[in-house]
Order: sequence, then C-alpha cells, then structure tokens
Amino acid sequence: MDLFLLLLGFCCVITGIIGSFLPVLPGPTISWLGVALLYFTHAVPMNHWILWSTLLITIVISILDYIIPAKGTKKFGGSSYGVWGTNIGLVIGIFAPIPFGFLIGPFLGAFIGELIYDFKDQNRALKAATGSFIGFLASSFMKFVLCMVFLGLYIWIVWQYKAVLF
Repeated sequence: MDLFLLLLGFCCVITGIIGSFLPVLPGPTISWLGVALLYFTHAVPMNHWILWSTLLITIVISILDYIIPAKGTKKFGGSSYGVWGTNIGLVIGIFAPIPFGFLIGPFLGAFIGELIYDFKDQNRALKAATGSFIGFLASSFMKFVLCMVFLGLYIWIVWQYKAVLF
C-alpha cells in the first residue's frame, strides 16, 4: 500500500505541475495532495506543521490565481470577456499544432474576447489583452514555482525515508 501511495503522490505532484499552466486543473491543490499522500504511508510519520503550512500557502495561491489575471485585465482597461478569452485561448493554444500555442492562445483569446465586448475600440482591446496576458503569465509562474517547491519537498521527504519506503 505504501508503494501505491508513493506512486499516486508522485503522479499528483507531476499533474499539479502541468495544471499550473492549464486553467481546468487546480495545479497547486493537486500537488499539495501528492505531498499529503506521503503522510498516509506507514513509513513517513505525520508532520502537521508541514501539512497545514503548505495547505495555507496552497489556499492563498489558489485565491490569488483568480485575482491576478482579473486585476491585470482591469488595470489595462479590460472586461471579464478578456479573462474568459484568455482561458479559452489557453486551452485552444495547448491543443493547436503551432509552436508556442500555449503563449499565443491566451493573448489572442483575450484580444478576441475584448473585441466581442467592444469591436469598435481595437486599441483598448489590444491593451486589455496585454493586461490579461501579463496577469495570466504572472499567475501561471506563481503556481509553477509553488508546484516545483512541492516537487522538491516530495523528493526530500522520500529521500529522507527511502530506507523504510523501499
């Protein structure tokens, strides 16, 4: 059972890293779950301090994930259409067979979303799309860094208890 939890936890941490860029997956939450699964093994003793502090950080980052892109869009004069366009453009960009689609998609999505909101003012749409894109990049980077920290914590805990786990 310990080996199953170890592998499931590792899969969760890796999925969380991927989810830090995909809007449909809550990356930090899934990565935290992977770290938490280690503490359900018989080999690793429960450490409430690590679990609660990382959970608190995960909750704060998850809340900021919704605030940062919206604030970026609003700061540059955009609407909720730009935020939705960013998310839809990201999903399309990931699956589009073009290089850097995951970067081009959110920008184009935000731009198209802003044009749907007000097609007469292309300059405002471009400015709002830039703000939405900057907010998306900042939010994704923040989530990616947290998920990488969780990967490092996971590896450190496994390394610390390798003699008992394997």
